[in-house]
Amino acid sequence: MVLMAKMMNCDAVMRQLWDYLDDELTPGREVAVRAHAALCERRYPQYEFEKAFVGAVAASRREHARPDEIKTRALAALREEKVIGET
Repeated sequence: MVLMAKMMNCDAVMRQLWDYLDDELTPGREVAVRAHAALCERRYPQYEFEKAFVGAVAASRREHARPDEIKTRALAALREEKVIGET
């Protein structure tokens, strides 16, 4: 796995950064991207920004997630427009 981390260049890491932040990489790729991001001064600010962005979106989803309320409002709107009937 260390060899993969040494072989990855900045462009390869940046192409996989969103997948890394979303936990969608294989364990080996995850280690390689993490190792490169920790050492790369050129891309570190971008990595930190994207990491903070993903964290903020996740926090917002948890804070504002009310699936039952959204479903109820959507169904009411569809009934009002007579797209669906009463269930």
